[in-house]
Amino acid sequence: MIEVRRGGLGPYDLAGRVAVIAGGSGGIGSATARRLADAGATVVVGYHRGRQRATDLVGSLPGEGHAALRISVDDTPSIGAAAEAVRGWHGRCDVLVNCAGWTAAVPHVDLEALDDATIDRVLATNVRGAFALFRAFAPLLRSSGDSVAITVSSVAASTGLGSNIAYCGAKAAVDTMTMSLARVLAPEVRVLTVAPAAVDTGFVPGRDSAAIEKQAAGTPLRVLVHPDDVAVAIIGTVTHLRVATGTVITVDGGKHL
Repeated sequence: MIEVRRGGLGPYDLAGRVAVIAGGSGGIGSATARRLADAGATVVVGYHRGRQRATDLVGSLPGEGHAALRISVDDTPSIGAAAEAVRGWHGRCDVLVNCAGWTAAVPHVDLEALDDATIDRVLATNVRGAFALFRAFAPLLRSSGDSVAITVSSVAASTGLGSNIAYCGAKAAVDTMTMSLARVLAPEVRVLTVAPAAVDTGFVPGRDSAAIEKQAAGTPLRVLVHPDDVAVAIIGTVTHLRVATGTVITVDGGKHL
C-alpha cells in the first residue's frame, strides 16, 4: 500500500536547514541568500566568477556556518565537486536554488546574429547546467526527506519575448524539466520554478535600467521588479507552497497578460 501523508503541514521552518544557491553572488542570488539566512538557514553561496562578492556576502549574513563555494553550472565536474563538499560539510541539502544563467542581447529579427556559439552557450548554461545541478544534488535533497529545489526561470519561457530566441527556448525547457523532475524526485523533494520578468540586476548585457523601466511601464502593475521581489517569491515558495510541485510561479507584474 502506498503511504499517503496527511495535509495540514504548516509552513516550512527554515531554522537549521541547509540551503545551497547556485549563482548566489548575483543580484537575485544574493537577495535570496539574505532572506534564507534571515529565516535561520545555513547558506552555501555558490559562485562562478564572483568569488569576492560571494565571500563578502557570506561575511554579511546573520547566523553561523555560511560558506562560499565554486559552482559553475557550465562545468559538470565543478557541480559534482560542490555536491561532495556540501555532503562533507552537512550531509544533506534541504533547499537548492538555481539562480545561475547566461544570456546575450540578440534582436529576434536578426536570425544570423544568433550564431551557433551563442546558442550552445545559452543551452549549456541554462538547460544542461540546470539539469546537471539537480542530478548532482538529488541524493542530498532526498536524504533530507523533505526538501525543495527551485530554479529561476523567466516569463520569456511563456511569452517568447526575451533577450534572444535561444534564451526563450532554454527557459521553456527549464519549465518542462521542472515537471519531469517533480515527478521523479517526489515525494521527498518538491521542485518548482520562479519566473520573473526583467529584473533590475544588469543580467542582460546592454540592457540598462531605463529599458527595464520601459518594460515595467507596460505591465498591469507597473512595477519595476527588484531582486528582493524575486527572493521573497522564492522564500514563499519554499515556506508556504507546501503541497505544490512541478509548477511555475510567475513574478512579472502581469507582463504575461
